[in-house]
Amino acid sequence: MVMTDLSVVPDLMRDETERIKGIVDTMGQKLHDRGLGGHVKSMGGKPGETIVKVSKEEEVALIVLGSRGMGTLRRTLMGSVSDYVMHHSHIPVLVCKHPDVHKHHGHGHKHDKHDKHDKH
Repeated sequence: MVMTDLSVVPDLMRDETERIKGIVDTMGQKLHDRGLGGHVKSMGGKPGETIVKVSKEEEVALIVLGSRGMGTLRRTLMGSVSDYVMHHSHIPVLVCKHPDVHKHHGHGHKHDKHDKHDKH
């Protein structure tokens, strides 16, 4: 059992709110610096459901998501935000994998023995 002094909770909440605001501001600036339209929001709730709901409310043309590259078992047990959004959204969804995902999971390497385009 872990016991905590509840008087620290407001300070923790304020610190977390400031941290999230910093992330939102940074991401908004990155959009602006690259000449991209759009805006960044921070909202509570289940991520997939919230993304689908807000995309309808905001009448967006495209949802762009990153992929963390979870393994099959973990994705099955925990669910995947991108899977949820792709299956529940009536708006086009683009899922982008970061190049480092391949380094950590070993999928999609050029020399994979199952790669039909490999000329070895």
